[in-house]
Amino acid sequence: MDWEFQFLNWIQENLRSDLLDTIVPIITKFGDGGVFWIILSLLLFIPKRTRKYAHISAFALIFCVVGGNLILKNLLARPRPFWLENGNPLAMIGIQGNPLERIYVRNSEITVPEGRTILQLLIKAPTDFAFPSGHTQASFAAATSICMWKKKFGIPALVLATLIALSRMYLYVHYPTDILGGMLFGIGYALLALAICNKLFRKKTWDGCEGARRLARKKQKQAETVAAAAK
Repeated sequence: MDWEFQFLNWIQENLRSDLLDTIVPIITKFGDGGVFWIILSLLLFIPKRTRKYAHISAFALIFCVVGGNLILKNLLARPRPFWLENGNPLAMIGIQGNPLERIYVRNSEITVPEGRTILQLLIKAPTDFAFPSGHTQASFAAATSICMWKKKFGIPALVLATLIALSRMYLYVHYPTDILGGMLFGIGYALLALAICNKLFRKKTWDGCEGARRLARKKQKQAETVAAAAK
């Protein structure tokens, strides 16, 4: 974990700027509660030809909530990097306005463990556990699902997911391994959702479903048969 603190502290010391302090909290809001990705998934339900991918994204996001947020986070109970290691997970280095937080300054009498950075968070301090990163997990689950549909939309979605993931480290609310875990679980949940939806939609004749591909192959074979007979 030491190298992770060193990495986060390096970001604070070398990349922090007034411009990024303004932009990064905006970027991270796209992952808040998965709302942005939920809206995109709902939009995919409107055209019939994209409903399979809407289901994939929806299933993947549900897996994120159950598998990541409800089970893994509470099972592993990993502290956030900005929590003080004093046995009290609610003693935080953070911003004002939340009764669960306290502000600590450099001249405070509070002893901060070696290698920790005292900073004022740019966002409201999360109170749940760290691993895996929920923002990262949901973002990569939905972005991967969109990429399965069309890469011209999926690639920008993956870029946004990556920016959201990086923002969590800039904001000092996640370790690098929280981010890596969120990426892997998010992609994994999307692939699991794809396997489930391939079975659910195998007989559907909508564009993008296995039934539509079988119908297309059947029509092509019939056309080839007719063309061969005409010769």
